[in-house]
Amino acid sequence: MAEIPTKAKVVIIGGGVVGCSSLYHLAKKGWTDCVLLEKNELTAGSTWHAAGNVPTFSTSWSIMNMQRYSTELYSRLGDEVDYPMNYHQTGSLRLAHSQERMQEFKRAASMGRYQGMNIEILTPEETKERYPFLETHDLAGALYDPHDGDIDPAQVTQALAKGARDMGAKIIRFCPATGVTQNDDGTWIVHTEKGDIACEYVVNSAGYYAQRVGEWFKPYGGRTVPMMVMSHQYLLSEEVPEIEEWSKANGGKKLPLLRDVDISYYLRQEKNGFNLGPYEPNCRAHWDTGADPMPEDFSFQLWQEDLDRIEDIVTDAMERVPLLGSSGISKIINGPIPYAPDGLPLIGPMPGVKNAFEACVFTFGIAQGGGAGKVLAEWIVDGVTEWDMWSCDPRRYTDYTDHQYCVDKGMEVYGNEYAMHFPYHEWPAGRDRKLSPVHDKVKQLGGVMGAYNGWERANWFAQPGDDTSLEATHTWNRKGPWEQRIREECEAVRDTCGVLDLPGFTRLWLQGEGADEWLRGFVTGGLPKIGRMNLVYVADGRGRIVTEFSCIRLAENSFVLITAATAQWHDGELVRNSVPAGVTVKETTTERDALLVAGPKSREILSDITDADLSAGWLTHQHCSVAGQKAFLIRVSFTGELGWEVHAENDAIPAIYDALISAGVKPFGMYALNSLRMEKGYRAWKGDLSTDYSMLEGGLERFVRFDKPQEFTGKAALLAEKQRGRRKAFVTLIVDAHEADAPYMSTIWHDGQIVGETTSGAWGYRVNASVALGMVRADLAEPGTELEVEIYGERCKAVVQPDQPLWDPENERIRA
Repeated sequence: MAEIPTKAKVVIIGGGVVGCSSLYHLAKKGWTDCVLLEKNELTAGSTWHAAGNVPTFSTSWSIMNMQRYSTELYSRLGDEVDYPMNYHQTGSLRLAHSQERMQEFKRAASMGRYQGMNIEILTPEETKERYPFLETHDLAGALYDPHDGDIDPAQVTQALAKGARDMGAKIIRFCPATGVTQNDDGTWIVHTEKGDIACEYVVNSAGYYAQRVGEWFKPYGGRTVPMMVMSHQYLLSEEVPEIEEWSKANGGKKLPLLRDVDISYYLRQEKNGFNLGPYEPNCRAHWDTGADPMPEDFSFQLWQEDLDRIEDIVTDAMERVPLLGSSGISKIINGPIPYAPDGLPLIGPMPGVKNAFEACVFTFGIAQGGGAGKVLAEWIVDGVTEWDMWSCDPRRYTDYTDHQYCVDKGMEVYGNEYAMHFPYHEWPAGRDRKLSPVHDKVKQLGGVMGAYNGWERANWFAQPGDDTSLEATHTWNRKGPWEQRIREECEAVRDTCGVLDLPGFTRLWLQGEGADEWLRGFVTGGLPKIGRMNLVYVADGRGRIVTEFSCIRLAENSFVLITAATAQWHDGELVRNSVPAGVTVKETTTERDALLVAGPKSREILSDITDADLSAGWLTHQHCSVAGQKAFLIRVSFTGELGWEVHAENDAIPAIYDALISAGVKPFGMYALNSLRMEKGYRAWKGDLSTDYSMLEGGLERFVRFDKPQEFTGKAALLAEKQRGRRKAFVTLIVDAHEADAPYMSTIWHDGQIVGETTSGAWGYRVNASVALGMVRADLAEPGTELEVEIYGERCKAVVQPDQPLWDPENERIRA
């Protein structure tokens, strides 16, 4: 047994596949002075009973990247570290029962091709050729992924562990961590039953024990880890002679892994039998109540099987593959799997805690483990990741993820594991966590709500008789009961005046001597004058886009930075961790609300209810009274029309909102706002603005002040990029789209080659066209260039537009 060291660069808590992958990748990056602690044997948690499937399929760009990397790593790992592994790349078939599912498959196939994977779309007949035991009479088709397969979870974990040890990293088994202490300089002491380890960084990779480990970090700024634990069962059949015969006849090959995603199960060849894994809607949470507490140690343990829960799915699988019904069940595995509220893992900086990271709550740890280790090691060593990983960033959740929320959302995700994520669909569990002061009024007016960092906002406003059922949203197409309403809302903002209740804006108030000088070095561009505001950006060391703020200057050293609701913990941490001594940061996100008032009649309507100077120019701000309430008025509009943001204390908002509605102002929602901002080319955070792109690629050079003396982060990289030329360029496209607009990461083609991707898409109701924002090869960014955007498998003509807004290119309306 390895002797416990007293010092290390990094200590990883948890010895599953993700912890071992993290250690391996840290060592690969040269950080060999790292230690992994495991309270039992490696793989003792979810890893040991995992089925070991290794798919690449995802409709998330970053998750697909991570899973693709895992398959590439696993295919070479055994040879690389000299450890034998059973890794079968059998390929997989995902079955489609509907055209909507086929559209999803075509989108994923397009993304896969962009990442270098030859994913195929098959007819039912072609599917039957790949899997002769399959009933295909009621199928619309299938997706075939040749890279999919399965691996022995214990072997891949031990291979990663061996590779890490061979490079000098240490693994201490049977050594439970018992707590942590942070020193004044931000370094750590990790306490164990065998002694303390001093280290610079700590990683919580404790699997389904991650929440318990996370509690140790609360005294240092941490929070309860947002997660719950699901009971997941899979069945192993007895041997089936026909499978053995088929394998022998096909050179020892295994059948492709089968997923009937519309019924919700996978079916895999296991030796010469079957492995059936259902994801049943009638699912079971464990360790979720005081009557069912999590034990101190559940290593290598399982629960009693519960076949009643999965009976219907098993019956359906037997009808799909009758051969399954010809054998008995030899074994049932029922073990714990951790779930975050959206089903995606937590990888990255631990919210609120310096020098601590998370790599935990993996629902598909084997498939994602290889990529997760790479990402985590990049985050710790380099401070940045190759791919933008906001989808997995622990800071994507804030303070609304209480225990019941995590349980409700985890069960919803599990019961809909293979569900399609339609663009107009809102999942119903875990709602109404954060409400605006006029929430009830918005609902009375017909607001159909969506959740944004827990905040309820109206997506669109339904009229009596409109279908607001969840079933109505089960489409990829723009046409639905919302379409006419979105059009009416956009037209009201264009022709008269609209109001959008927008709770949850992240507001950071900076004050103190030197705040101005610090900000000049923090952002890439310049600062506004007192009484004005502008947009400012933060880049990373590569010159890539980290975030965007609206910067409001109240006084020489007093600023308010406003950013997206979803960026609350990300951007708050970014600012708080960077400000110098003497500069204070006060957050007023929850104490205030904002109303967006926009349209050519907005000045006329506001003039009747405010004492503000409405002749003050664009990008000005002022304290005033609105509807008899104290308010802060900002002359800015994300809609591209004449407008103001009205910010006020929560208690003041109902009177202001009522006054606007009484004056005939039409309420509009987030879907209309998205359409309006697209026509202006305004970027959205973590879509158009992400660390996948540099400031120059993002078309944001006008927000970079190369001539200022401050050495802002990314300056050298951006200067070098400016000299050599950018690789990609931001473009606005008019697309000959048919029923659906381009979703995020739709592939862009030119002359039969992939040349870029869309970052967002929507119908523009003022320009009466389908609009996409995207990134293309720099030489193709010339106005008039004809491209093709692949929308759910259909390539649609797209034309590059001039580098200006489609709507009101001279900004005459917004400055009116």
